[in-house]
Amino acid sequence: YVVEKLKERGCSNIFIPRIEEYDLRNLDDIIKIYKLAKADIVIHLAAVVGGIGANRENPGSFFYDNLIMGIQLMEEARKSSIEKFVAIGTICAYPKFTPVPFKEEDLWNGYPEETNAPYGLAKKMLLVQSQAYRQQYGFNSIFLLPVNLYGTGDNFDPKSSHVIPALIKKFYEAKVKNEPEVAVWGTGNATREFFYVEDCAEAIVLATEKYDKPDPVNIGAGFEVSIKDLDLLLVKEKEL
Repeated sequence: YVVEKLKERGCSNIFIPRIEEYDLRNLDDIIKIYKLAKADIVIHLAAVVGGIGANRENPGSFFYDNLIMGIQLMEEARKSSIEKFVAIGTICAYPKFTPVPFKEEDLWNGYPEETNAPYGLAKKMLLVQSQAYRQQYGFNSIFLLPVNLYGTGDNFDPKSSHVIPALIKKFYEAKVKNEPEVAVWGTGNATREFFYVEDCAEAIVLATEKYDKPDPVNIGAGFEVSIKDLDLLLVKEKEL
């Protein structure tokens, strides 16, 4: 979606490294990418992500993979004289007990929710690196924090999907099998802020165009929905 938004603005020379060709955990691949792309701006969207189950099963690899990608990509961007680096963080970087709605000034007021902490902290280091590089090298890097995204092209794998696609899949399968009920994790009282993926892409491109400050910026809807209300909404959607 970000690529589509860039093309709408007239950008044509867009280099998109794919995992089949380039491993962003591998320094040699990153160096090769920068030599081939000859980029002015880097938007770092790559991540190893997943839902609650995947985070519980892979905390070490989630931490390492996301950390090493970010560190190496930004360092090589600096060495390659990239004009601007747009680092995409995650709402999982926020402390576990952050007041709702999340505010950027609360980002360092505690430890993240334990299940998501390895992933969230790895991405949070992009903010530290961005600010440190700006201070020492004058490197223009910004840090954006999208909330929980959903939309077309989402991941519906039950082992790695996030809450909205996971619930859609559960309710759809229950409908197909004529099952009378659907079991979901937790009490339903937990709340999440959701944002449509195309709107997020637009926000990322706008920030790329217009924002050049060291402070982190949230990207979201500004309100939260309980899991229970989300479940009830899906129950009402008879055409799932």
